[in-house]
Amino acid sequence: MSFNLSVIPTRHILLAVTGGIAAYKSAILVRRLKDYGFDVRVVMTQGAQAFITPLTFQALSGYPVHTELLDPEAEAGMGHIELARWADLVLVAPATCDVLAKFSHGLADDLLSTLYLATKAPVWVSPAMNQQMWAAKATQRNLQQLVDDGVHVIMPDAGEQACGDVGLGRMPEPEDIARQVAAYFHAEHRKVAEQYGLLAGKKVVITAGPTREAVDPVRYISNHSTGKMGFALAAACYAAGADVHLISGPVSLETPNGVKRIRVSSARDMLEASMNRLHEGCDVFIATAAVADYRVATIAEHKIKKSGDELNLNLVKNPDIVATIAQQEKRPFMVGFAAETQNVEAYATGKLISKKLDMIACNDVSRADIGFGSDENAMIIFFAEQYGLDKRILEKAPKQHISQQLVEAIHEALSKNVAIS
Repeated sequence: MSFNLSVIPTRHILLAVTGGIAAYKSAILVRRLKDYGFDVRVVMTQGAQAFITPLTFQALSGYPVHTELLDPEAEAGMGHIELARWADLVLVAPATCDVLAKFSHGLADDLLSTLYLATKAPVWVSPAMNQQMWAAKATQRNLQQLVDDGVHVIMPDAGEQACGDVGLGRMPEPEDIARQVAAYFHAEHRKVAEQYGLLAGKKVVITAGPTREAVDPVRYISNHSTGKMGFALAAACYAAGADVHLISGPVSLETPNGVKRIRVSSARDMLEASMNRLHEGCDVFIATAAVADYRVATIAEHKIKKSGDELNLNLVKNPDIVATIAQQEKRPFMVGFAAETQNVEAYATGKLISKKLDMIACNDVSRADIGFGSDENAMIIFFAEQYGLDKRILEKAPKQHISQQLVEAIHEALSKNVAIS
């Protein structure tokens, strides 16, 4: 059974702030967690409020801050229990030695310690305290008990402390903590996706971005492709459980999490990398790259000097990567892209047939709102006749959303293909 796991659900982070000078870092941590797409609510102890106000966290999180166990308004709906159920992860940062002791001994005399006992969510603590307090036997004993109880401890950094001491006890930087939280949920999602995702168990190869065809050591022929569509599709395929290999021309984009990236420059480089991946095994080949149709016949050894009003270049045809892959004896499921400026549907259906593709997605790049470099797209999908699937219109949406719909279309066609074979 397969499920649509292309869309990772928004995760709920309950951030608990306790009374330490590092509480100012927690305000930045809220922002960094939200940057990763998390929904964040904040709990503050009385000690924390001595260092930073609840209003700060309310402004940053967008939610009222929870400070009291016996809040009449919250308790009308058993507020602390609802918070405990809401959380997908409870993160205590900074965590003082006092709260570590409460947790390890099962005390429940305030909102935070009650939440700790009431939640089924994973609990992470980021201890921050004086270096001697950190080294104290009681603190280390409490930490060991928490580890035994399944609490994840983010180890403190070493350095100069507010009190003037130097040693372990500094709360790590908010960016580092947020990155660890994001990595945790990414890994959890991946475990499920690899078993139940729409493309679970499939090896997907994607080409993306432009190619560059050298003219001389400093000049080249290329196009306006930014690779955004291909990179978004690589992320969506990985989120759907696939093993993704992204063959990318020169673009200034970060590699999506979990995706294996192969950097190339020219069309011939891209073809060679594609053939290598095909020989290693490939279930789905998705050609989003804007490959240069022609290259110069002979690349100049040195920079061509300006002379006269004209420069004539002798161009020769580049290999057709999609057609070459589709003609292989053990061909994968082939997905082509058609970026056109006129007669979009006619050109796309022609390419679908002539290149023996299984599916093609086309768009009108003459439109300024969905053309090269845009963060949004709108597409029409056509399938090869044997799949018995009607064309599908994908209305204008962010490329991440378009990518998720493309994954669903690929899955549907693959399911038909299995049934036919």
